[in-house]
Amino acid sequence: MVKISVMIFDAPYGHEKPYTALRFALTALLEGHEITIVLIQDGIYVGKIEQNPNEYPNHLEYVENIISEGGRIIVCGVCCKSRGIKQEELLNGAKIVGMHEIVQAVTESDKHISF
Repeated sequence: MVKISVMIFDAPYGHEKPYTALRFALTALLEGHEITIVLIQDGIYVGKIEQNPNEYPNHLEYVENIISEGGRIIVCGVCCKSRGIKQEELLNGAKIVGMHEIVQAVTESDKHISF
């Protein structure tokens, strides 16, 4: 099996890309691959707690399932700071990191996909 990094750039619920990325990541994880999700730009909102959409699948449930299955979620610190998001506003298991950690996660991956 391989290490895969999945970078999510878009906020949840406005586009299908984050939902597709999370489905892809969870499926790959369940097939035995190692997954690191990188939330960057407006994608940081994918990891924000207390999401409760009425008309869409809840992205947060996918993130929780990914974490419980051993996936790693890292969140761009500069993106959080510029949007006023603090660590305590993110799901337990999602970690705010710097660009060095993001570069390391991507370069250590065998495969990389961006949404």
